[in-house]
Amino acid sequence: MQIWEAAVLGLLQGLTEFLPISSSAHLRIAGEFLPSGADPGAAFTAITQIGTELAVLIYFREDLMRIATAMIRQTSGVGGHVPEDARMGWLIVVGSVPIVVLGLLFSGAIETSLRSLYIVATTLIVFGIILGLADRYGRRRKMLAELSWRDGLLLGFAQAMALIPGVSRSGGTITAALMLGFTREAAARYSFLLAVPAVFGSGFYQLVKSWGEPQHVALAPTIVATAVAFLVGYIVIVAFLKLVSRASFMPFVIYRTVLGIALLALLQLGVITP
Repeated sequence: MQIWEAAVLGLLQGLTEFLPISSSAHLRIAGEFLPSGADPGAAFTAITQIGTELAVLIYFREDLMRIATAMIRQTSGVGGHVPEDARMGWLIVVGSVPIVVLGLLFSGAIETSLRSLYIVATTLIVFGIILGLADRYGRRRKMLAELSWRDGLLLGFAQAMALIPGVSRSGGTITAALMLGFTREAAARYSFLLAVPAVFGSGFYQLVKSWGEPQHVALAPTIVATAVAFLVGYIVIVAFLKLVSRASFMPFVIYRTVLGIALLALLQLGVITP
């Protein structure tokens, strides 16, 4: 992979990670059209996602620091803490369990068979339609403070669906949150917070796992892609949170459906291979 190809993939990662359109699907598809002409791989995708999550850490630094401080004070019994902040922290921990367990159990399929472009196209369309239905018929009344332990676990399983390229981590979480009656803003905000341990865990796991082994993608392109993803991702966070406060998710539903259909057409015509 050339450095400029890595920059393109990093740009795609930053643009799509926080939108409900699946960053892993976009990297998987884009790899077919770059001169290297290959799937960047699950490891490369996971590592570059560290860049976008660094953007989350910076943007939500006050929230995350407040949550972490409350959890530490609660468990140590030293100093006062805000119960709501500590509770949110434990909800994020509980919601992170499904993706960790399922990611380890199905790691082989995640890195191979589930990356088929037929699966990517199908999940783009199907989960796009589900997002549209959730956005249209969800009550959108509940705020983040009303998140229950049951909600946290269900949203964790929804996030875990993103282990399949094309589902979208933010899309799965936001869809489930809308179905549970949360507002668009609450759904988007929680999807960002919930992704922090999952993405960092996955990224560093793949980094350690692949260290010292022959790589499909070298170190320099991976670093470039991660850096670009960080810079672009931060801009997207700001824009997306402003967007969801006043607009529906229907443009994303249409985009996912069109992309999925176009991908199926390209596969059937033999332009690209699964």
